Amino acid sequence: MPYPSKTDRQTILSAALKDLAHGGIRGLSLRNIAASLNLAPNAIYRYFSDRPALEAALANEAARQLELALRRAADGAEPATAIQKMSSAYIKFATDNPHLYQVMMSLHAPEHDATFRVSLWAFTVEQVQRIAGSDRAAEASVALWAFLHGAVALEAAQVFGERKPEAGLEFGFDAWLMAVSRRARPKEALRIKPTKKTANKNASLRLAQSGK
Repeated sequence: MPYPSKTDRQTILSAALKDLAHGGIRGLSLRNIAASLNLAPNAIYRYFSDRPALEAALANEAARQLELALRRAADGAEPATAIQKMSSAYIKFATDNPHLYQVMMSLHAPEHDATFRVSLWAFTVEQVQRIAGSDRAAEASVALWAFLHGAVALEAAQVFGERKPEAGLEFGFDAWLMAVSRRARPKEALRIKPTKKTANKNASLRLAQSGK
């Protein structure tokens, strides 16, 4: 068997991606990955301390690939069209790479590298900001991501089967777009306005307190 120095982190990660695509997250095996590279299992630990570390690296790689797909989709498009194309690219990525998408959406310890997951989020907010504005970009991005992830999960689970409306995704996106396109009402407008009777009563009370 070759020495650990004959391999590197990226080679192991590439082999792990193939193993993940074949057997899913539950079937991911460090032993199988090592065997596919003609390495002793201990050689893997030089680059990934344990299985959670490898899973976190796979999640980071998934985010990198997804961001690349979203950037390609949005390139040169007007704001609303860019988000629409990004949404389609997101769903396609998740559908074409179900195991990789699953590991990306799994919980990982904060000490693991999440460079590309952070970059994916930043790019999403940057694009949404073109429509929603800087003050609402983050919350609008969460809403969009939640909608897309929900659509992917429903499709994977086949909850509605053939009864699923074909226009459901389009309806959801249009609703999101309508919401973020509206200008936010000032906070003062959200306060309960007093009735005319209450306003008159308050005015009389203020006059009485002033001694007039």
